[in-house]
Amino acid sequence: MTTPISDRVHIAIFGNCNSGKSSLINALTGQHTAIVSDIAGTTTDPVQKSVELPGVGAAVIIDTPGLDDNSQLGQLRSAQSYKILSKTDIAIVIEPIEASFTARLHSLEIPTIHITSKADIGPNNIDSNNTIAVSAHTGEGLDRLRAEIASSIKPDNRLLTDSICQNGDTVLLVMPQDDSAPKGRLIKPQVEVIRELLDRGCTAICCQPQTMDSTLKNLSKPPKAIITDSSAFAQVKAMSPSGVTLTSFSILFARYKGDIELFRQGAKALSSLSKSANILIAEACSHTPQNEDIGRVKLPRLLRKHLGNKITITTLGGNDFPDDLTPYDLIIHCGACMFNRRYVMSRIAAAKEQNVPITNYGIAIATLLNIE
Repeated sequence: MTTPISDRVHIAIFGNCNSGKSSLINALTGQHTAIVSDIAGTTTDPVQKSVELPGVGAAVIIDTPGLDDNSQLGQLRSAQSYKILSKTDIAIVIEPIEASFTARLHSLEIPTIHITSKADIGPNNIDSNNTIAVSAHTGEGLDRLRAEIASSIKPDNRLLTDSICQNGDTVLLVMPQDDSAPKGRLIKPQVEVIRELLDRGCTAICCQPQTMDSTLKNLSKPPKAIITDSSAFAQVKAMSPSGVTLTSFSILFARYKGDIELFRQGAKALSSLSKSANILIAEACSHTPQNEDIGRVKLPRLLRKHLGNKITITTLGGNDFPDDLTPYDLIIHCGACMFNRRYVMSRIAAAKEQNVPITNYGIAIATLLNIE
């Protein structure tokens, strides 16, 4: 299985129109990934390519529209570039560029590599300790740029399951395969947890809620932990042996991708929301809802049971997320297995800045069901 985009290092290239962004991404990927033209505004939308880079590993390189695009749609295109900042792990900036954009990168604490392009034809491409002169045509400076990218990556040794079990433990995974589950495959959180448990030498035992009781009886001793789909929390809790750690795939990803303590604080808002509360449910996936979809059916059902039918629930998927969050009394975000951590943290930061409580599917469901 190839590395999912959400687990790849996101490297975005920013610069003005015709600064050489598209040529650079083609040189770095070794493929014709982006259209190259002398016409300003050729790149109208972000273009991304998954690659393997020496010293980096799995990465995705993102080509962005020019920041100085003065065409009729220029402002909309430039806005797309600014939105990419929310998911950028490493920024490559082609000088010259407006100081305000560099300041924005600094405020977001995004590691930034400054370069000048077209080193083979431009006399003003000064190579210094702070700026790398690069030529996509001759390859000049590319090795140094790749080395700088590799050195900008911060090691991340965190694990999804590091606090619920030890290497070699037995873990029970309860995974409903109902109408909302994709046919013929497991969903990404389940696959990633199983793979991590195998890597840790754990024994991963999988079952559905209706076979959980018999599965437990066939074990010589209780598992170290039980991980369930959030939608089956109540059913699984009722069958879980005393003293066994119980959590959900969504909560594991909430901690791995986001701020678990802030999510817990956000869930406390559920006890004080009004009967006419406005709630935003944010999904990372863009998909056609299935029967009993957790974000569009099961969770709203629980919310209405808890708060009444006068609440307003808005569900948004994929990259759709409002700039203005103040109309909402609470945001409930999915586990975000499809997003990288920086993107999730940018949404959390926006909610925190606008004083809107934010929580997670699994934590919200556990709170509504009085499961600790």
